Amino acid sequence: MLFHIATFLISIIVLAWLGSHLVKTLVGLAKYLGWREFVVAFFVMAIAGSLPNLLVDIGAALRGFPELAFGDILGGNLVDLTLVMALAVFMSKKSIPAESKMIQYSAVFTAIIALMPLFLILDGRLDRIDGVILLVAFFLYAFWLFSKEDRFKKVYTGEKQTLAKGFSSFFKDLTKIIIFLAVLLLASQFIINSAQYFSIKLGVSLSMVGLLIVGLGNCFPELYFSIVSARRGEGWMILGDLMGSVISCASLTLGIVVIISPFEINDFSPFLIARIFLVVAIGLFIIFIRTGKKITKKEGLLFLSIYILFLLVEVFFPYIIK
Repeated sequence: MLFHIATFLISIIVLAWLGSHLVKTLVGLAKYLGWREFVVAFFVMAIAGSLPNLLVDIGAALRGFPELAFGDILGGNLVDLTLVMALAVFMSKKSIPAESKMIQYSAVFTAIIALMPLFLILDGRLDRIDGVILLVAFFLYAFWLFSKEDRFKKVYTGEKQTLAKGFSSFFKDLTKIIIFLAVLLLASQFIINSAQYFSIKLGVSLSMVGLLIVGLGNCFPELYFSIVSARRGEGWMILGDLMGSVISCASLTLGIVVIISPFEINDFSPFLIARIFLVVAIGLFIIFIRTGKKITKKEGLLFLSIYILFLLVEVFFPYIIK
């Protein structure tokens, strides 16, 4: 038992640490290549930051544990919209601004795409048609973003001490990325093995493991990037990161998983509470963005309270109803 606990914790830590360093390395490549802020926030963070989710979820689906994959995505999106959002605004000097039309419209896209998996799985399964629908939604959003030329005007520079210098640094970063991906793949398999063990020995469902633990661990790259952006006063980068991460996990990651391995979920009870809290978090996010056009520290405190309440209800509600 102790061996499996240690293996699981170490794998989660490795997954989180490597995810954060993968993002940091990719940002270094972005600065060397002269990528724009938009590309860094959306593609580097939203897609690269979702690699831990993608590796774990594909492995889980292929090995017959779809509830772990679905729990990871659902739990991860809830963490991004509550806990990570709260910590980001707490680390900001002021509130996180959201005045631009880009953010306003992206918030609507985020809400729609985040809710899509909840509607598509109402029949108890996600098939390849659902996967195609999710991928189409992702690429439509990406196409819309690329059509906005103002997002390409500002080059991302970041902190001077982390700037990539010359081709040797570029090659070094590229090599590190390959190594990180290989270790991420290995760590993801240890997580799946440990999760399966706990589910059997402790009577805890894989859904709960995905919702409460794996989903939280896989959000560390977004947390790292959001805190760095908050300290630099880049509010747009924070929201671009979080909204892009939610969209990519709910559409790109889940779409790829479903196309590779369609699945059914027979027991939805562990997901009921998470679905309710996710809908509440999305609703508040839209309200704050569209009305106040910013995320204040008071609103951040509300998001943090929602996540804490979610944990308490998810863990203790089954015992209360018994």
